[in-house]
Amino acid sequence: MLRVRDLTVRFQTGEASFSAVDRISFDLEHGEALGLIGESGSGKTTVALSLLRLLPSGAQVSGRVELSGEDLLGLGPDALNRIRGRRIAMVFHDPLAALNPVLRIGTQISEAVRAHQSVDRRGARTMTLELLRAVGLTANDADRYAHELSGGMRQRALIAMSVACRPEILVADEPTSALDAIVQAGILDLLRGLREEGGVSILLATHDLGTAASLCTRIAVLYAGRIVESARTTELLASPRHPYTLGLLRSLPPPLGSSGPVRLQPIAGSAPPPWERPGGCRFRNRCPRAQDDCAKREPELIEIDGRGLACFHPVDAP
Repeated sequence: MLRVRDLTVRFQTGEASFSAVDRISFDLEHGEALGLIGESGSGKTTVALSLLRLLPSGAQVSGRVELSGEDLLGLGPDALNRIRGRRIAMVFHDPLAALNPVLRIGTQISEAVRAHQSVDRRGARTMTLELLRAVGLTANDADRYAHELSGGMRQRALIAMSVACRPEILVADEPTSALDAIVQAGILDLLRGLREEGGVSILLATHDLGTAASLCTRIAVLYAGRIVESARTTELLASPRHPYTLGLLRSLPPPLGSSGPVRLQPIAGSAPPPWERPGGCRFRNRCPRAQDDCAKREPELIEIDGRGLACFHPVDAP
């Protein structure tokens, strides 16, 4: 359904330019949930925004983003507006910033409905109330402003707006990052229901590997603007091959009920900004398995038996 090939995003700052995303490729199938995982600065939000062409005007985007064979990067504004919201929609990580503060929630959702469907105001209002009920909100919530709702309620309202026109693909950028654990679980259940019952394909961008594991069927791990490992979720969690993926797993607290104390093992150092990335393997300055050849050239992502891996010295398979 969604085919991304060699997606590259460059930004210009004064006389210097840098790549925030560098030659990323992935596929998203019908009814699938794919997680883009990485630390802050890895490029996952840039990827998400580039799919809907929502990046700042100064961004230089190249490659191909094909939705059912149609390249979104080559569409004009009118053609793109017919696709945004109708075939591919986005859930932003900060609903308070994404929602209009001077319009009631119901009005905003009704506008989204009427923008893509031939319905009158009464019909749009009826659909809006149905959407709110579907995400666990009430008719009274439709007449409230964003600041009158809790964080979880705002996120649910934003999801209702995003799925108002029954899009084929939902791009969710850190949809649970500012929510407590109970509300997070509710939002993930809602997204899971959209995928399993509504057939919506989901692209989830998150730094939380646990969140992705609970929702996604496949995971692609990003580091410094490139995918370093990708696999089915169960395979990735059971047998991480890239040292960065293993480091992310070791940084997670153990599940509730685990026996005995477990010492977390955070990854040393921090991810470099895009304008200071090292030559060769981008992870080599933080990697415990780095050797001399890692500084000489950058490993390419090679796919074998459904798993993609970009590493000269991967972790041994169990």
